[in-house]
Amino acid sequence: MAKLRITYNAPVVLTFALISLVVTFLPVETRVHYFSAHPKLYDWTSYLGLFTHILGHGNWDHYLGNFMLILLLGPILEERHGSLSLLVMMLITALVTGLANVALSSNPLLGASGIVFMMILLASTANIKQGEIPLTFIAIALIYLGGEIYRAFANDDNVSRMAHLVGGLSGAAFGFFGAKGGGTAKPVKDLGLPAAKAAEIQKLKPKLPA
Repeated sequence: MAKLRITYNAPVVLTFALISLVVTFLPVETRVHYFSAHPKLYDWTSYLGLFTHILGHGNWDHYLGNFMLILLLGPILEERHGSLSLLVMMLITALVTGLANVALSSNPLLGASGIVFMMILLASTANIKQGEIPLTFIAIALIYLGGEIYRAFANDDNVSRMAHLVGGLSGAAFGFFGAKGGGTAKPVKDLGLPAAKAAEIQKLKPKLPA
């Protein structure tokens, strides 16, 4: 029987979760000062906060609510897109969300909910092809983004709907810009193999009945 072992299977997502876990133990004042997007850019901590706000959370419920989804979706996306690509998408989402907070809000913003919505919309574009819009993507966009727009006007619950919308739009953009045409495996002749070797491989493929 093969020996089972624990693997660090999604380094970006797991490291993100662990750093955020450590930050959540810090005093609230420290989190707000160093791990939030400030409404104004006035010193180095406010510029740092444009990125680090995704590590800070208001309380444990806030942390657990976000990372239950991030740890569910993140490893799948990291395997599909690669660790570096996912990290870049997360940093871009953090920056755009932080700048939107500077432009549109008068309160500090902290939490990874923008990353959660980015991952939800990005995951919904998994089967996207050039020239096509999956119906599942439209359904997810209506449920999540439409719901956030509705709740933004219906409630005043101190939840940053702006971060959710920016994150969702970022995920949709990443999914569409990263779409690849075709959606089928390349034939052997397109793999850059010598012609003789390609012919050899084609002969080995099982013949299916007509």
